[in-house]
Amino acid sequence: MSEEAASSKSPHRDEGEEDPVPRNELGGVYVDEEELKAAFDFFDVHKKGVLTPADLKQRLSVFYKNLPAREYKFLISEPDFTFNTLKKLLVNNELKDFDPVKEAFKVYDPHETGYVDIEVLRSIFINLGFGEVTNEDVAVLIETADVDGDGKISLADFRKMVTNSKKVEADLESLHNSILSVKKK
Repeated sequence: MSEEAASSKSPHRDEGEEDPVPRNELGGVYVDEEELKAAFDFFDVHKKGVLTPADLKQRLSVFYKNLPAREYKFLISEPDFTFNTLKKLLVNNELKDFDPVKEAFKVYDPHETGYVDIEVLRSIFINLGFGEVTNEDVAVLIETADVDGDGKISLADFRKMVTNSKKVEADLESLHNSILSVKKK
């Protein structure tokens, strides 16, 4: 990605206001191929190399409990939806008014308080298969994600955590190990 594309301004921002969303050469949302592959692998629950509406539902229902079946079918309308299909759709997109991190944050802040709802966070981790999430576990999650140290996870904290994905992978592994060690006690 060119430096110019990464630091471009959104057409809906005030002059001088930095766009927090990395942009591709077309002004759309920049999509890193490695992150795209990780996302595809997350949704490919049966490791077939092809996504189905059922695969999407299995993963997304954790975050979007009331999404109708027709929406999953709309998102995966091709019978052979492979990684290359996803790549063609997203790499050269022109999504100028879309902030994927802000949209993801809305899942964790359904009441639009500006902060992650701890009970929603707990529920998501449980539904993702992490088992019981204790208050100690939640405290570790907040401590890990709370960049500004105010005891809450704001959109800015969430954005820093998500956009530093390489560091986040290491932090998540550390967090997972911390949770396991707390549970063994």
